[in-house]
Amino acid sequence: MRPVIALAATSLFCLSVAGCGSNQLDSLVAPTVTVTVTETFTGTITRNGATSHSFPVSSTGGGSVTATVRTLSPDSTSIIGISLGTWNGTACAAIISNDRATQSVTILGQATGTGSLCVRLFDPGTITEPQDYELEVVHP
Repeated sequence: MRPVIALAATSLFCLSVAGCGSNQLDSLVAPTVTVTVTETFTGTITRNGATSHSFPVSSTGGGSVTATVRTLSPDSTSIIGISLGTWNGTACAAIISNDRATQSVTILGQATGTGSLCVRLFDPGTITEPQDYELEVVHP
């Protein structure tokens, strides 16, 4: 009789441990870790001109993307256009745009996963002389 009780107790213990361990492991989810990258781009926008800068999003969970016009020179009050979009290797397809941006303006977007994005600066028909710029992009 003793061996039967010992066997039953051992079996019950093994099943309860296996059941608890299985439920706990199934409910564990690895947290999404997003690493933020800050990139600085510089260049010059000419009258009726445009320029694009591409950047990679490496976080599978995506995250916020911001582009800020840090400086415009020689006229910090110049009105320019800024867009965030997707990069196909050749062109920037604008998704979010501000056609009346000035120095210190930020445009905000959301990346949903990995891929190539871009920021595009352009003259919306308002600048009369070339404008040097510094642009800061923060992305996952």
